[in-house]
Amino acid sequence: MRKVELLIGGESRPAANGASFERRNPVSGEVATLAAAATLADADAAVAAAAAAFPAWAALAPSARRELLLKAAEIMDRRAPEFVATGVDEAASTPIWYGFNAMLAANMLRDAAGLVTQVGGEVIPSDIDGNLAMAVRQPAGVVLGIAPWNAPVILGTRAIAVPLACGNTVVLKSSELTPGLHRLIGEVLVEAGIPAGVVNVISNAPADAPAIVERLIANPAVKRVNFTGSTNVGRIIGQLAAKYLKPAVLELGGKNPMLVLDDADLDEAVTAAAFGAYFNQGQICMSTDRIIVSRSIAASFVERLAAKLATMRAGKPGSEGCILGAMVTPEAAARVERLVADAVAKGASLPTGAVQCDGAVLQPVLVDGLTPEMELYREEAFGPVVTVLRVDSDEEAIRLANDSEYGLSASVFSKDIGRALAVAKRIESGICHINSSTVHDEAQMPFGGVKASGYGRFGGKAGVAEFTDLRWITIQTTHRHYPV
Repeated sequence: MRKVELLIGGESRPAANGASFERRNPVSGEVATLAAAATLADADAAVAAAAAAFPAWAALAPSARRELLLKAAEIMDRRAPEFVATGVDEAASTPIWYGFNAMLAANMLRDAAGLVTQVGGEVIPSDIDGNLAMAVRQPAGVVLGIAPWNAPVILGTRAIAVPLACGNTVVLKSSELTPGLHRLIGEVLVEAGIPAGVVNVISNAPADAPAIVERLIANPAVKRVNFTGSTNVGRIIGQLAAKYLKPAVLELGGKNPMLVLDDADLDEAVTAAAFGAYFNQGQICMSTDRIIVSRSIAASFVERLAAKLATMRAGKPGSEGCILGAMVTPEAAARVERLVADAVAKGASLPTGAVQCDGAVLQPVLVDGLTPEMELYREEAFGPVVTVLRVDSDEEAIRLANDSEYGLSASVFSKDIGRALAVAKRIESGICHINSSTVHDEAQMPFGGVKASGYGRFGGKAGVAEFTDLRWITIQTTHRHYPV
């Protein structure tokens, strides 16, 4: 069992009232982490520490910020085994998933380090004689990052890396399901030499989340909010941010379609579908949720995908022969099982056979014959299940792809790149990949969705724009005549 304290002002400390909460392993039920349960006073203290550290951090030379972020990346690589062990205990996915998390998170820190000199601006021609007009980007202040459990190291690091590179200080509110993993991110940055108060990490008991979140967003020192998680919670975060006039970046749920056109390379499509739908047990915002396939090749595609899934077993993380792990809770697995049962009751078939569920361990499921009457047609599955819809034309495929409140990621498979690009342009999503999986992330890319999948963009220069203030500054270099 790990004991996790709050990180406030460079110091580890218990909650102000000494309270804590347990996070249990989803498979064994044993206590994985005993974490400090922050109070409202702790939330205030974390923001105060970040605000106090902001002037010096914002004034630090870009090269100095770069050096610290690069050092943090090296430390994260070195401490990857700790992230793996903690992730397996807290959220029960596979060691390879948490190793991938640590690797990509370290690269996010490296990419952020490269952005420190990209926080620039431009000179804008002015109609006033002798007037030098500039648009200048400056750090905003304290940034609140709220991170989820499903890709905990990647998304926890993403919540703070670019804000730090831009000269902001941060408060990271950890997930109640992975408090140990998110606290480890703070440890890495402290070990790298990030000054006290620049990075603060607080954990809270699940029942306290609404009050803690509103207290953090309402704090006048908090200038930006970013949240990654469900659309239901994202709506609440968005409403709170609007209430207190705080710009927000929201990366929310997805019902991500993969379109397999009639000229697609089926072997490539099947491989991408298996990865995109089932990696991390389908618990990724970009996971392939719907496969929209041309009717002329659908039977062959389904047969090949079902054969592939027969080789992919789920089990206790790290157990022999299991390349998939468990879901985050037994309740999450039961929810997916219920959604599949509803689809079968309304006429869908299961090419992979009857659902096999043992607590938090759910074997991969393939649902064929999806129709709008089924709950799975609308609801984000967020589990090891993918649905198949058969279509007769590209137009029908596009219509079904867009028949969702979500719009995060999508993919199109076709040997005709021009045709695929024409289809991709008409899909309502923030991200679309041609002849590749819906699951694809790189630190420097503008990542985010449309519709109920959120707004704003993480990553690269798009992230710089989100986490800085754009100011208009002028210098009058000659005498200026005024009419009065």
